[in-house]
Parts: sequence; structure tokens; C-alpha cells
Amino acid sequence: MTRKYFGTDGVRGRVGQAPITPDFVMRLGYSAGKVLLAKGEMPAGERPSVLIGKDTRVSGYMLESALEAGFSAAGVDVCLVGPMPTPAIAYLTRALRLQAGIVISASHNPYYDNGIKFFSAQGTKLPDEVEQAIEAGIDQEIVCVPSPDLGRARRIDDARGRYIEFCKSTFPNDFDLRGLKIVVDCAHGAAYHIAPDVFHELGAEVVVIGGQPNGLNINEKVGATAPKALCDAVLVNRADLGIALDGDADRIMMVDAEGNLYDGDQLLMAIVRSRAAKGPVNGVVGTLMSNLSLERALAGMNIPFVRAAVGDRYVVEALHRNGWLFGGENSGHILALDRHSTGDGIIAGLQVLAALRESGGDLKTLLGALPLYPQKLINVPVVRGFDWQASPAIAAARDLVERRLDGRGRVLLRPSGTEPLLRVMVEGEDAQAVVAAAEEIAAAVRVAAGEG
Repeated sequence: MTRKYFGTDGVRGRVGQAPITPDFVMRLGYSAGKVLLAKGEMPAGERPSVLIGKDTRVSGYMLESALEAGFSAAGVDVCLVGPMPTPAIAYLTRALRLQAGIVISASHNPYYDNGIKFFSAQGTKLPDEVEQAIEAGIDQEIVCVPSPDLGRARRIDDARGRYIEFCKSTFPNDFDLRGLKIVVDCAHGAAYHIAPDVFHELGAEVVVIGGQPNGLNINEKVGATAPKALCDAVLVNRADLGIALDGDADRIMMVDAEGNLYDGDQLLMAIVRSRAAKGPVNGVVGTLMSNLSLERALAGMNIPFVRAAVGDRYVVEALHRNGWLFGGENSGHILALDRHSTGDGIIAGLQVLAALRESGGDLKTLLGALPLYPQKLINVPVVRGFDWQASPAIAAARDLVERRLDGRGRVLLRPSGTEPLLRVMVEGEDAQAVVAAAEEIAAAVRVAAGEG
């Protein structure tokens, strides 16, 4: 499928620049509403309903109003919940038996970016064919339905409490978190009023950082993409562990009592080990970025492992295709489909904590059992549409590094699905050699892209 507007995770960009403008977002809502109406799944005389949530960016107010207007013009009812984690929208869409869920968020991006992503009635990302149908209608004229058929809007007042209880329900009834002091970094994002309560109500002493959003500080030097703040806070507060979420709370990083950071590959492995102790794990899905150590550790457990394209939607698709339950990305998107239909930072953290309670040890012992191969990622800015595969210089630099690695590592080049960047990743046994190799390839990319 050729995508004009949708990337790997919805539509995303700089606020005020195409496509993240009020007029475009209204047309996006209208087109999505017409696609829902065309499905014809509602009883005669009833309108489809969608759920709209957002993170804490100041632009969310503007985009929420534009989306609401577009859906209403198409004849679709709207339920509003305000700031809520992305996975909460997936859950609530299912729980309320709505036809779709929409999240206004740019996830880990800075506050001046924003985006729109969709969930199906089943709480999963939209299939490609549905996104294609929505794209086909975006540039068409809005023709408002007659006044009696306009969509209505209402607020769901108990959404926060519903989602907190859902998160807690994924933690074993015979365990609690009493005796644990946990630092929770909410990234000044959508989970600021949810994540601390989840862990506190399960018995933990909770210290909150990144919990005071002002519309402009989401992900700013806090959260899963800036974990130093969490590492420092764990040490200062003498906590047992720390949990960092990103702006929309669908990814997680964790820190032990010594300030050591653990990524999505290590957290996923802890969950899989815990589940494997109870019964067979049929397979695990990672991505092109997943660490080689995860693949080899799973092979040692005779658990099949496959790599999907980068992006949690592709991990989910591979899980469904294989009939498996567990997968994730090293960036912290973790899927446990026996607990939720999508990646959820809070729920993933609870699964790791359940494994910790089962083991009776500490987080370092639990997560340090998967030492990672050194990996260096460099994001090189490029113009949109840059054809890096056509560059002989980039190919030569990559081939030279691969010959040096001689099967003891990997090189991966891939364009970002959300930003004008080419991601250069090198992985191997020697950290210094890996860094030097990544910088060598990145330099070749800069020259080829006209920036070096």
C-alpha cells in the first residue's frame, strides 16, 4: 500500500504544518466517519460512535475540536475522555463496544509535534485497507449530513477509574507490591494521573517524577526516551526500582536500585521466562532492532523467534499471523496479548513486577540475566524521500563494516516511519568497534544526503 498521509503509527507531524492542521484533521475525522458508516454494521436508526483521547500537548485541544467536528459532520457520535494513555483508548473502545478509538498524540516526540492514530473496535491498530479507505476520502469535499443526523458528543466521566481497574486486573490476585518503593516517571504525559495510582493501589510506595504536564513539557528530559532522570531519581530516593513511560504511555523502560537501565528486549525476556515457567510459549516476535542476545537466549529455550518491521503494529500483525502472544521492541513497546490487545507500558511493567514477585529476587537479578550486545543507533537527518539505497557510497560503507563484523554482529539501515531521518544501527561484540562503525556509516549517509 502506498501511504500519502499515514505512517507506521497514524498521521504525525509538526503542529500548524501539513498535515497537522485543523482543516486537515477535520477532513480526516470526516473521512474516517464516512468509512465507518459505509461498513453498515449498526442497527437501523443508530449512529456509530467513536472514542477520542489525547495526551497532554497544548495542541490537543485544537485537534480534538477539529476531529469532533469532522465526525459530527459525517453523522458519527463522539465520546471524549481527555488526556488518557494510548492503550487506555484501545481498552475503552472495546469495553464500551464502540466502533473505533482515536488518539491525539505524537508519542515520544516533542510537544510541538502531534498526530492522530486509530484503533479498531477490537482495540487493535487499523488494517492497511481501512487506512487506505480513509486516505482516499481525505481530499474530498465535506458534505455535512442533515441536521437530524449530525453526530452528538458526550464525555465519559469514569474513563480514568475504568482503566486503572483494568490495569490492576492484569496483576496476579495473590501478589501485591507492598514493601517496594517505586519511582514512576510519567514523562509529563498522558499517564500522569493514572500510572502512580495503579502502582500505589497495588501496595507500592510511589515517588512521581514527570507528573506535572503544562502542555509544553511532554517528554522534555524525562520519560522512556530520556531515562537519565529516572536513573537519578531512583538513586536519590533510594528506591527499589523505577519505571519510565513515554508521552502516551505505550512504551516502558525500567531501572534497578543501582540505577542500571533495562530496555524492552530485557523486559520482554523477563515476561517470556515467567510465562514459560507456567507452560509452553509458542513463539516470540521482535523487530529488526531487537538485540541479538534476545534471539539467542530464546533459541536456548527452544522458543521460535521472528523479526518484524519496526513498529508495534507490525509486531502485532506477526503475532496474530503466527497465533503467538508475546512480542515487542527494544524501544519499550511490549505486547502480552493474554493481557491486552496492544502495547501498554503500565501493563508491561506489571507483568515484569509479577515475574519479580515470583522469583523472590531483585530487579537486577531478574533483568540482568539477559546481557545485551553493544548496539549503537545514530539518527541522521535527511530530506523526505531520500533514496539512500541508490547511493554507492552508503552501500560501500555498509559492506566494509559487515566484512569487519564477520558474522559477529549486524548492520541495519532504515528510514524512520515518523520523521525525516535515516536510522543507522550497528551491533556487535566490541562496544568501541560498534560505535566507530556506526559513525563511519552515518558519515557516509551525511555526505550522500548533502549534509556532510
